[in-house]
Amino acid sequence: MNPDDSFAGFGTPPGQEYTATAGTALLPDAGPIATEAAVIAALETVYDPEIPVNLYELGLIYNLTIAKDGSVDIEMSLTAPGCPVAGEMPGQVAETVAAVPGVGTVEVHLVWEPAWTPERMSADARLALGMF
Repeated sequence: MNPDDSFAGFGTPPGQEYTATAGTALLPDAGPIATEAAVIAALETVYDPEIPVNLYELGLIYNLTIAKDGSVDIEMSLTAPGCPVAGEMPGQVAETVAAVPGVGTVEVHLVWEPAWTPERMSADARLALGMF
């Protein structure tokens, strides 16, 4: 993450794009490309510090694409535009996914459309938060 990507702890407003990158391009002989299941397993280790549920189960990962060269593109949102971890969370997601064997460059795009709602959460997440 670039130092200029800081949002002074107040998140990034809708309409303002934020992208975090991590990892490096894979060499042709680097082995097999990571599976979607492996990337999702890594995403399930990243938690919002204020909510005891991982980002994937919260429904904050909108799109996940793994290219033939191992590069990964992720679109994610946050529970609120003013989220105080907006400047940190995409970078944490990028670094976590970049550590998965078979992953090359990772780009995480913070998006606001469609807006996140609790309906995006998995049944497990709703149960963990007492939202039946």
